Amino acid sequence: MTDERPPATGAEVGVLRLLLTLCGLTALLLTSATLVPAPARAAGAPAANRPPAQAAYLADRLRENPVHITDQLPREVPRSVAPDFARLAERTGVPTYVLVLPHQGGSDEDLLGAVHDRLGRDGLFVLLDESGVSQAAAYGVSAPAEAARTTTAFELPYDAGPLRSFELFVEVVAQGTERAEARADAAREKYRDGNEPEDMYIGPSDRRNQSFVTGIALTGVPLTILLVAWYVCRARRRFPRAATPRRTAGRTTPAATRPMWRRLLAPGLALATAAAIALTAPLVFDETKRGPAPLPTSGDMTARVERVAKGLAQDPVYVDPESPRVLDEAQLTRLHDRIERFGRSEGGGPVYVTVVPHLPEDESAGDEELFAAAVRAQLSKAAGFGEANGVYVVADPLDGYIDVFNHGLHLESLRLLFDLPESIAYGDDRADEADDHLLGERLDALMTYLDKSPRTEEPTTTGEPARALSPESENSLPPLFATDFWPGLFVGGVAALLLLGLVAGVLGIVAAVLRRRTPPVLRTQALKLAAPSKPSEAYLRRTAGTELSAAADALAETNDAGSQALALAWERFDAAMFLVDGDIEGLGSPGGPRTDPATLLAVIVLARASRKALDGDTNDRCCAVNPLHGPAAGRRHVRVSAQGNRRRMLSLCPLCLDAATAAPHELRERRLTLPGPAGTRVPYDEAEGTPLSALRDGINRLADKVRENAPAE
Repeated sequence: MTDERPPATGAEVGVLRLLLTLCGLTALLLTSATLVPAPARAAGAPAANRPPAQAAYLADRLRENPVHITDQLPREVPRSVAPDFARLAERTGVPTYVLVLPHQGGSDEDLLGAVHDRLGRDGLFVLLDESGVSQAAAYGVSAPAEAARTTTAFELPYDAGPLRSFELFVEVVAQGTERAEARADAAREKYRDGNEPEDMYIGPSDRRNQSFVTGIALTGVPLTILLVAWYVCRARRRFPRAATPRRTAGRTTPAATRPMWRRLLAPGLALATAAAIALTAPLVFDETKRGPAPLPTSGDMTARVERVAKGLAQDPVYVDPESPRVLDEAQLTRLHDRIERFGRSEGGGPVYVTVVPHLPEDESAGDEELFAAAVRAQLSKAAGFGEANGVYVVADPLDGYIDVFNHGLHLESLRLLFDLPESIAYGDDRADEADDHLLGERLDALMTYLDKSPRTEEPTTTGEPARALSPESENSLPPLFATDFWPGLFVGGVAALLLLGLVAGVLGIVAAVLRRRTPPVLRTQALKLAAPSKPSEAYLRRTAGTELSAAADALAETNDAGSQALALAWERFDAAMFLVDGDIEGLGSPGGPRTDPATLLAVIVLARASRKALDGDTNDRCCAVNPLHGPAAGRRHVRVSAQGNRRRMLSLCPLCLDAATAAPHELRERRLTLPGPAGTRVPYDEAEGTPLSALRDGINRLADKVRENAPAE
């Protein structure tokens, strides 16, 4: 039995019309409110950006093509090399699905299983990152996936590259399970015995060394031949038999009289040697590239920017579907609401949020400011946007960093760029430990910060960032006869003179020996000055005393430093003095009070930084691998721990920065460790109960941490 609705009465119709009128007015007001400047959304866009889950997105890509290469690594693995991966995949003999993605830490382990479940197809699934094969698994097919992955990890050097790594992986899979497992065991055992594979490529520092050696050889060897030959001829008279006359053609001539060919022998030999060195050096040092990365096309270099700009044209929040999810739907909805409110506020405007990774291998070489400017330029080309002015928020889902760049709004651009609170820009300890880096909370805090930011009378902009090196220039080594080749020429001449002095000394000693018939006693001592990676407590104590004394003398003698530099120097010096209770003499005294190694290291860093401040160097970062190396020259994603594959963004000195590119495995050996209990060694940044934990945030933060523990004066 169905219920029948009675016909509406006149009163009910009137009420219904009144309700429809109120609804229409409400809709009109809401429509008017959205006309203020705010990021536009496409028609039919959802209330909040709901990107597909990472595994679902990747499964859809593999459904379209069994080889999916991300557009986020064009400098290392451009998408245009996908056919090469596809040809290699056909050699496995089983259905093979290949994913090339940025390294994503622990989430790599479960990603292949989730993608397989979403794809619903059996086969060999291989995951590669910018270094090579990181994970592999066989589902429903017989393939030695783990043995092949192990073989590539131990047989290939770190710089072999993803394509070479996948090529070896396919080769091992094609050998069958039994032979693949035997090869993996042999490779593992060989690696354990210390037989690591040699690097396939060299870095800029190695090329500079080659140029330096070539320059030394080009002048040092020929000049040595000339000088030594000349000096030996002059020194022959010191030897009794050297001046003995010889008979030639029935007459006696002095030894000093030589035919022309003998006079020209040394110059000719020197000239021939110089020509041989100049011609053979380019053949011996024939490297031209820093790594195996193929040259990307222009489309490879713009693919990600176009993808992100297309997404922002539809929604002001773009979340990278290839990366792990760090924002849930509730956080996305709240972020959209905050962005809309900011757009309607006085002096506000559009806010564009991109949650994408930033790596040295991407199109902007890891430069967030350059990426934001490129996205803005691409977004300005979209229909109906014009100049896409607004605040561009760049959030990295892998390391959790947040950067903010203003383009054309009434905000203080430099304040957003340099004075963003660290709790928002980098997060705290909770953010470091969380898988999502608490990006949702920190982006919400950022919107509050934008709401409270002072407005300017005129629109401001962050400015045009410097362009990154082209992939060709970045991956090319400098010419051999350049860079340190010219200093090498000078050093070669000096070395020839020193060698001449050595030869003169040796000949003099030999002459004296021949005259006195007494054997000479030769002793040689050499001292090498370097920053050790495993310093003893005595070394740290001695160095701390020396650095503190030098800083005290510099502060006492300075009279031309600026007020800010002088104040900064005193702050750092006072912090160092507090750590030793103001007793510099006690550091050098064997019977003085004991100071733990971590505190001694903090004293050394603060004392050196104090003197640097007096010289006008306000660099707040020191080398995170070994603070004894000195000031940092740049930042790079590196792995310094032997356990796990997690990489961290660290400040590095010039030598460690070169090593991060040319020989990353050396960073673990360079990492500073301090003397621990019972003869153990402890990484300096893991020392408990010391102020060194603040050093990762800068030297000034270390000084602040020390002063916080200081008693009030």
